[in-house]
Order: sequence, then structure tokens, then C-alpha cells
Amino acid sequence: MMRMLQRIALLTPALLVLNSALAVTHIAAVNKGSIPAPSKDARKLPIDVTSSKVDYKGDTVVFQDVVITQGDTKVQADHAHATGLDNFDNSRWTFEGNVRITGEQHGSLKSDLAVVEFKNKYIAKATATGNPAEFEQKRTDIDATARGRAHEIVYNVADGTVRLVGAEIAPGAAHSGSDDAWVWDGHNSVSAPELVYDIRAQHVQATADPEGKGQVHFQINPNSGGTDTDKKP
Repeated sequence: MMRMLQRIALLTPALLVLNSALAVTHIAAVNKGSIPAPSKDARKLPIDVTSSKVDYKGDTVVFQDVVITQGDTKVQADHAHATGLDNFDNSRWTFEGNVRITGEQHGSLKSDLAVVEFKNKYIAKATATGNPAEFEQKRTDIDATARGRAHEIVYNVADGTVRLVGAEIAPGAAHSGSDDAWVWDGHNSVSAPELVYDIRAQHVQATADPEGKGQVHFQINPNSGGTDTDKKP
């Protein structure tokens, strides 16, 4: 598959549309120096919470201008509310307004709203939604920044992955490419109903709609030198 893409890239800019029967495909070679996962000790660092105002409303705590930090992971927003503040073994926080999430290896998310889940006293997962929610990571292997956007982005801290999910299509409605998740990997772009970007390996996996309503689209730029000065699709 990669050899075929390389041949096409030598000829001309191209748009590839893969048949949805090819449910999963990879673009961008896995970096041989893939970054290891954080140690278990790193995931159990203290959780630091700062806020300009805290309001207790029954079992719910409401925060303004809140920032939560644990190790390399930081979540900040205009507002947040949470339950089970004294127990981070299994709690959920909802962040709203100018949500920013930074994670390992210079990865970051921004969205209108995010739900952060704590398990066993560490930040386990963050689900960001927006119109759109956006992701970016400064790559370590090339002089470029990987970028992505989708209706929903799920950051799995333990796996070091972000899953980008396009907008849900109403029954009977025609599929539109603008509804898809989209990622630029520093060389080429890909869009599909669902994409998974591996922060540590710095590669993306695309998944077509199993019902055949969506396809995986590649846009290959043969002139890309892998820098942020290259034209983005």
C-alpha cells in the first residue's frame, strides 16, 4: 500500500478514494523510534486543581477559570463542574468554554466542551466535542505539526491515542465529506468517518463506515517537505 502511494506521489497531487470495504488502512509510516508510554508512577502523580471561584451545590462542585494538572496532562476551561471531588478513583468532570487540554509529547486539544474521566486517581480519558474540536501535535521526526479536527475527539491517556469521530449522519441523509474527521500528518491529509492518531508512534489509522456510507479520502502532496510552511489542504 505504501509503495503504491509513493509512486503516485512522484507523479502529481492526487485524491484517493478507498472503497469502504477496506475498513482499516494506515498512512504515514510508524516512526522506528516510537516514544514509550509513561510509567505507572508518572500516571499517579498528584492532581493539582486551581480555580478563581469554587461554589458547592449539594454533591456538585462548580469552578470558574479552572485548571487541573497531573504530570504532562493539563485541562483548563472557563467553567467546570464535578461530583465526587474527594474521590478521584472514579469521577467525571465537565469543562465548558475555551477548553484546552495538553498531553504528552506536545499534543493538545481545544474544544467547546470536554468530559474528563478519572480512574484510580489519574486522568484516564478526555472526550472533547465542538464545532469542530481540534487536535495538534508538534512532531519529533520532522519539522511539522500534525493537526486534526472532528465533531468529537477522545484522548486516551494510557494508550496515548486520540480518536477523531465525524458528525453523526441523520437516517436517510446523504453523507458529506465535510462531516468527516480530518487529519494532516505533516505530509499528507486523510479524512474518514473515524480516525485514530497515535501520539507516540505519530501515525494515523483511518476507518471507513462499515455500512458503506462513508469512505476514506487521502490527499497526497508530492511537493511536501514535511514542514509547516507547506500548504495545508
